[in-house]
Amino acid sequence: GRWLGFEWHNSEHYASDYFDQLYDWAEAFIEKGLAYVDELGAEEMSEYRGSVTRPGKDSPFRTRMPAESLEIFRRMRDGEMDQGSAVLRAKIDMAHPNVIMRDPIMYRIVKEPHPRTGDKWVIYPSYDWAHGLSDAIEGVTHSVCTLEFNMHNELYNWFNEHVLSLPGALPLCQAPSSALPRQHEFARLEMTHIVVSKRKLKRLVEAGHVEGWDDPRMPTISGMRRRGFPAAALRRLCELIGVTKVSTSVIEYPLLESCVRDTLQEEVTTKLLCVLRPLRVTVTNWPEEKEDEALEAPPEEGSPPRPLHFGRELLIDSSDFSENPEPGWKRLAPGAQVKLRFGYIIRCDEVIHGPNGEIEELRVTYDSESLGQRPPKGVGVVHWAHAKLSVPVTVRIYEKLFSASRPEEEGDFLDALNPQSLELLEDARCESSVLEWAQRHKEAAKSDILKAQFERMGFYALDDKATQAADGRLIFNRIVAPREGFAPKKKQQAARQEKPKKKKKQKE
Repeated sequence: GRWLGFEWHNSEHYASDYFDQLYDWAEAFIEKGLAYVDELGAEEMSEYRGSVTRPGKDSPFRTRMPAESLEIFRRMRDGEMDQGSAVLRAKIDMAHPNVIMRDPIMYRIVKEPHPRTGDKWVIYPSYDWAHGLSDAIEGVTHSVCTLEFNMHNELYNWFNEHVLSLPGALPLCQAPSSALPRQHEFARLEMTHIVVSKRKLKRLVEAGHVEGWDDPRMPTISGMRRRGFPAAALRRLCELIGVTKVSTSVIEYPLLESCVRDTLQEEVTTKLLCVLRPLRVTVTNWPEEKEDEALEAPPEEGSPPRPLHFGRELLIDSSDFSENPEPGWKRLAPGAQVKLRFGYIIRCDEVIHGPNGEIEELRVTYDSESLGQRPPKGVGVVHWAHAKLSVPVTVRIYEKLFSASRPEEEGDFLDALNPQSLELLEDARCESSVLEWAQRHKEAAKSDILKAQFERMGFYALDDKATQAADGRLIFNRIVAPREGFAPKKKQQAARQEKPKKKKKQKE
């Protein structure tokens, strides 16, 4: 909550904090004839419960005397009863039209330690019994749930109202609330290309489809934070989508990406040159014996100028070269020129291929008079790195975790997993100032995730957890890709040709 920008007025609350009080109220229910111990088996209990079209029928243990139920309930508490041999049920109405109200379970025997109370208890309250009463104890006014809990609303109120009628239960509602809480249901925040069910997320983790609960592809707070999503972006998303009671409403994943991108654009001031998929470039008119030239990237907001190194051996991103470019291509191609960001204009003179036809190297010449000059019209600007003085880094490119927009509608949601949801780039090279930038953040002992914009490549976050595991080699997670900016003219022309032309009216 604090990371998202909210502060709790008090410490965290747990239902286990109230186990003693919940138990005392359960005993009071038994004494007042509002609850009884049932020893029907699970299958029999389900049969006796009926269905939405068939009323239930009373358990043979429903008429059990309160004293007998109380004695057995205490034996359940003391561990004298086997797991599954008995439950405590509220005595409401087995013919009630709401199936949830047909003598719901209040306590079960579960002989397992609790993460907070250890071995103190072998019986545990049901969700319905603990939920509303915990809200009332804490002074909650509005308890917000998802729509699947709509049928539980009546039981939520029934438990609270009957506990409030018990002697000595007056302090049930604490300040700032003097009235019982009420449950309000809204549609779950459903989004394309993800699942939010904890059960399904657990399957992803346990089956090894993701690294863990904090995997940057997971829709968890820890996962989104590790990926580099800003808290302000999630708040902005919630402001945009609001709440609804329409169960079929689904938010498009690109809206989340847009919120993240817009927020990063406002928050991130650090920009770096990083070549993700290096292609070797040799500047042939730079003498081999000549020293590298020190260039400088101008200062960004709150940051000093950054040193860059230009010399004979450089790297550009392989995506910035095309041997057979489409019309409208403004990056490097045979015989074409590009401007290196903060550097010189280079022209591709020769393409060197490997034994299998792959492009291994570009041989170029640079224009020594072009430093600091605007590139000519039609000449694009690309990022680059020095082949030897740049810093090797690992970059993780994340895509949507699921290929299908609605994975839960597939036969098995795991069948919709995107096999390309993670691309590991281990040959990426970043400008040398990245080391100083990361060190400054480390020395400042800041708790926030370190983020930067790799020019033309989107926004990235330094993954401290993975970096430590890699013996200090910097590992970056792509937070979000840049907006699409290049549309070949051929595609644009095709799109224009598809538009129907208006027929001119002929004069009579």
